[in-house]
Amino acid sequence: MGTPSPKRMIAYTRSTGATATSVMGSHRRCPQPIWMTTMNAIPAGRKPNSDMAGISSAHGSRKQARCRHRTAVCPSPPDFSAFRHERAARPSPSRDNASMNPAAMSGSREAGTPYPGYSGVWAGMIQTRRQALAAATDIIEQVRERGDAALREFTERFDGVAVESFRVPQSAIDEARSQVDPATAAALEQAAAQIREFHERQLQQSWFAVREDGALTGAKVSPLESVGIYVPGGRALYPSTVLMNALPASVAGVERIACVTPPAKDGSVDPAILEACRLSGVTEVYTVGGAQAIAALAYGTESIEPVSKITGPGNAYVAAAKKIVSGDVGIDMIAGPSEVCVVADDTADPALVAIDLMAQAEHDPLAACYLVTFSEGYADEVERMVDEHMKSSTRAEITAASLADQGLIVVCDTLDQAMGAVNIIAPEHLELHFDGAFEQLGAIRNAGAIFVGEWTPEAVGDYAAGPNHTLPTGGTARYASPLSVDDFIKKSSVIQYTPAALGRDADIVMAIARHEGLWAHARSVEMRKEILERGGRFATGAGEILDVAGEAVSEGVDADE
Repeated sequence: MGTPSPKRMIAYTRSTGATATSVMGSHRRCPQPIWMTTMNAIPAGRKPNSDMAGISSAHGSRKQARCRHRTAVCPSPPDFSAFRHERAARPSPSRDNASMNPAAMSGSREAGTPYPGYSGVWAGMIQTRRQALAAATDIIEQVRERGDAALREFTERFDGVAVESFRVPQSAIDEARSQVDPATAAALEQAAAQIREFHERQLQQSWFAVREDGALTGAKVSPLESVGIYVPGGRALYPSTVLMNALPASVAGVERIACVTPPAKDGSVDPAILEACRLSGVTEVYTVGGAQAIAALAYGTESIEPVSKITGPGNAYVAAAKKIVSGDVGIDMIAGPSEVCVVADDTADPALVAIDLMAQAEHDPLAACYLVTFSEGYADEVERMVDEHMKSSTRAEITAASLADQGLIVVCDTLDQAMGAVNIIAPEHLELHFDGAFEQLGAIRNAGAIFVGEWTPEAVGDYAAGPNHTLPTGGTARYASPLSVDDFIKKSSVIQYTPAALGRDADIVMAIARHEGLWAHARSVEMRKEILERGGRFATGAGEILDVAGEAVSEGVDADE
């Protein structure tokens, strides 16, 4: 019995005005593309993987095929009232493996979503979100009120570890390299060097510009004073998360970089994580995880000083906690499950495409995998290779769940159609497996990171290439960017006017201020203009002439003189 297949959506076309045709098996291709209009009907930030799979309409019925679903689509935004969604609500995840779709965390779409057929999965996500937010709120309040005592209580309850001192001694960090496999230690060191080199190119400098009239404007660039980095534990260990979060902060000049991570059952921290901390310039390491760690970083406890900004991924409770403390401290983003979109034509090796899809699927049962291709036969071949690879996978159960529930194959007619699908999906990772891929970069508007060519698997971006692997997920690549040095700096505007510059802009400022009804704004400029015009004097409303010091210089003089 093979691996459950992903849903398949055919990017079929049809002529204007034709009746929607069922395409479950033999099908007819017509001139006009209809994929993009249909996909645009999906609510912003949502993915087509679960939304569009398994729907039925008045025009076509769902049939079983090799792939779990093949979906006929309409030439215009569909009538959602005619659709029903038959998937059951996903159970709420446990603390150990919970993940949260960032769209569900955003607060932008809850009950009343414009997608009425999404009741099952959407209700499950909303329930998860509410549970995580409620739990995280209570945890945060406890930590704010009771400090370290609350941290110890939650660490023992959730991690099964009794921790007396949360801070990892510097001696343990210094000794960690000797406890790491030499090959792993060397790999971390090389990766750190390449990540640092890439991010050094992002570093901005303060700048100033002077106009002909002497007015100076510019920006003063300053690093944040302190940053907290969350490094997940549990399902896997992530020294790469340390490198990708701490190195940009270090390059930016952040003086205090605190790392929090859940302790192992013996209370220790993975030596590879500690070595990554040493290589990245982390100044403090604490054995605490979950929402309680986010609370400690945001508000401080007896052991942990608060920070200015928190970055790093985590489970649903960590994501909820970051959302709650946002505003009191800065955060990077609400990260969701990992996702990849691979665009491949018939020239691409299906074995490589299959393993690249699986490389994301093995992260999490909620990880989303998209294959955009140009023929049913090629899609079948990729699915066959997934089955072959699965025989050797050490994470087969997770991978199979992801591909079955979150996998989607999109079959397109043209490359333009495929690029349109990519921009709608807005994937975290985008792989391009076709000739001339580099020439298509201009057509791609929405993607967190783009991997060009068959020799560039997404895994090199995760660990070694240099660009940051902390990327926008859940469609947020429509407006968000990868983590960078910019996330660890702040800018202050600098303005200095000369008398000539003020004289040039005075009328502009006064006109706009008076239109907005802000008398003092206008008067603050008007007084200075009068000083310039009167040689160091200005007129009061009573007609009195004052010098710059506010002393009367004449009596009964017309203010217009």
